[in-house]
Amino acid sequence: MSSKGEHQTVPLSVLLKRESESEKIENPEILHGQASQSKKGEDFTLLKTECQRAMGDGVATFSVFGLFDGHNGSAAAIYTKENLLNNVLSAIPADLNRDEWVAALPRALVAGFVKTDKDFQAKAKTSGTTVTFVIIDGWVVTVASVGDSRCIFESGEGGIYYLSADHRLECNEEERERITSSGGEVGRLNTGGGTQIGPLRCWPGGLCLSRSIGDMDVGEYIVPVPYVKQVKLSTAGGRLIISSDGVWDVLSAEVALDCCRGMSPDAAAAQIVK
Repeated sequence: MSSKGEHQTVPLSVLLKRESESEKIENPEILHGQASQSKKGEDFTLLKTECQRAMGDGVATFSVFGLFDGHNGSAAAIYTKENLLNNVLSAIPADLNRDEWVAALPRALVAGFVKTDKDFQAKAKTSGTTVTFVIIDGWVVTVASVGDSRCIFESGEGGIYYLSADHRLECNEEERERITSSGGEVGRLNTGGGTQIGPLRCWPGGLCLSRSIGDMDVGEYIVPVPYVKQVKLSTAGGRLIISSDGVWDVLSAEVALDCCRGMSPDAAAAQIVK
C-alpha cells in the first residue's frame, strides 16, 4: 500500500495477469443492506441471494432484489412479492446454458409481470403496486420496473446510470402521449370553477402512474408491461440503490450516493432513508 501522493509502478506482466484473472471471476461478491420507513404498511421488499437453478451446463446461482410500493391497500404488493419471481422463471425455457438464460431474461420478465397482473386482477381486488425487480447473474444486471420507484447504479469508475424508468405522468411525456393516443385522458384533479390541483393523472381512475401491477379499477390505459434494462458490469463492480419515490422525491441520485459513501450496506441504506 502506498501513502497518499506516492506513485507506484506496476509491471505490465502483473497487469496482464490481473486482467486475465479478473475475467475468470464468474460471480462478483454481492453485499446488501436494507432499511425502510413505511407509513401505511404497503411497502414490501424481496431479497433472495444464491438462488439456484439447474441448467443445461450445470448448476448456477443468481440473486434477486425486489421493491414493491403498494397503494390503495397492500394486497397487490404482497401478491406480487409472492408470485412474480416464479412467473418470470416459468417463462424461461428449460435446459438453457448460462448465456442463453441471461439472454432470455428480458422477455421472461415482461411475461412474468403481465401474468402476475392478470392473475391478481382475477381476484377482483382494486389495489396496485409499483415494482422494481433486479436480477443479478454473474456480472449481468437485469432490471424490470413499473411505477415510480427507481434503481440507480454507480460504476466502480464513477459513472451514474438509471436502470429503471419513471412512469409518473408528471415527468414522462412518452407515457402521456401513449395514453392520450389510445383514447385516455391526462389531467389534474378539477375542483370546480376551472381550478386544477395536484399531479397529472390518468382518467378514468385518477392514477398518477401510467404503469403498475393491479389497479383493475383505473381502466385499460394503466399497463403492467415493464421497462427492462440489462447491463454487463466491468469487474470494477459498483453500487446499486433501489428505492421508492419516498427517497427520490427528496434526494437526487448524486446526493443519495454521496451521503452514504464508504459505509457498510446496512448503514448506507439507513442513512439514505434518514
